[in-house]
Amino acid sequence: MTQSATREFVFVKTFARIRAIMNGLGQIGYHLAVLLLSASIALSLPAIAHTFLTYWARVENDKTSLLILEAIVASLLIIFANALRLAFGDRALAKMAVDAGLVSYYPSHAPRARKTIQQLKQRQGAGRTVMAIGSSGYGTLTDQVGDLASVLERCTGAKILLVNPYSPAARARISAIADPDYTVELFQQEVRQSIELLKRLRAIGKSVRLKFYSDPPLVKLVILGDYLWLQHYHPDLNIRTMPEYVLKHNSNDHGLYTFYYHYFVQRWGSHEIPEYDLDTDELVYRGLQGKEKRRVPFGPEEETDQVGVPSPSLQPITLGRGLSVHSQPTGKNAECATDERAKWHL
Repeated sequence: MTQSATREFVFVKTFARIRAIMNGLGQIGYHLAVLLLSASIALSLPAIAHTFLTYWARVENDKTSLLILEAIVASLLIIFANALRLAFGDRALAKMAVDAGLVSYYPSHAPRARKTIQQLKQRQGAGRTVMAIGSSGYGTLTDQVGDLASVLERCTGAKILLVNPYSPAARARISAIADPDYTVELFQQEVRQSIELLKRLRAIGKSVRLKFYSDPPLVKLVILGDYLWLQHYHPDLNIRTMPEYVLKHNSNDHGLYTFYYHYFVQRWGSHEIPEYDLDTDELVYRGLQGKEKRRVPFGPEEETDQVGVPSPSLQPITLGRGLSVHSQPTGKNAECATDERAKWHL
């Protein structure tokens, strides 16, 4: 075990011990508060009874006061009955949420919500392997206020899936957002910054792996131990405007945590998604048995699709003297190309 890994292990153990002590102190404080409240109510009962009897002796023969008192009591009973009905409904919803593994929901990324999310990720990410699916990774990995910016410094490793910035999916995503200040070039620059961060993490001894997928992003997914953070990539909206859900692993096999965890495992294990070589800046394609099949440079010069077959819409036609143009496909190839273009807009 290296010296940095030893320090990391000691930090994780110390942090866990401090958190256990704080939880114990919180439970003790809660029980003391309940005990003091019960004692206060018991000691004040005689005074409350005397006050009530005095008030009742004054209003028992006053019809107006009795009517007002009856109206107040009836209103309180109605409010109590409605609150009880809502409580039972909320209890049923809470049970469904617990069974599904949903523990938190943040409707927007307000400053307080962002701080709460980041604190929870820091607690769960220390000494663990980070597993994430994202778009460019900039807002999650490299941004100083990103959700995982500080977590990656204390994790033991990372498995990251990002969108290939030179794929049609990236261009379709940027076009759908319709932000004039957010261009494909900026998206590619953000991906490059994420790559540089992962290279630095690997240089200090962390186990880091990166893969690029070439289909439109569906979810932003972060897995840290028994907790999972989930956001949906809306076709037309920025991810920062979307709500974030926190799922927790439980003993129920039907929980949503298990579903999305298997989703990540399937995506990560897909042989159609190449792995990025952090040493050579190449995309490595592997077969079903995990053996390396081929490598292609990572960059705009790559004009092949995800499985390495040239796009039918870019078939060259030689005109002579070394001149060529890219023709549009005809016949059956035209139908395939149309289906392929339509797929990126679904």
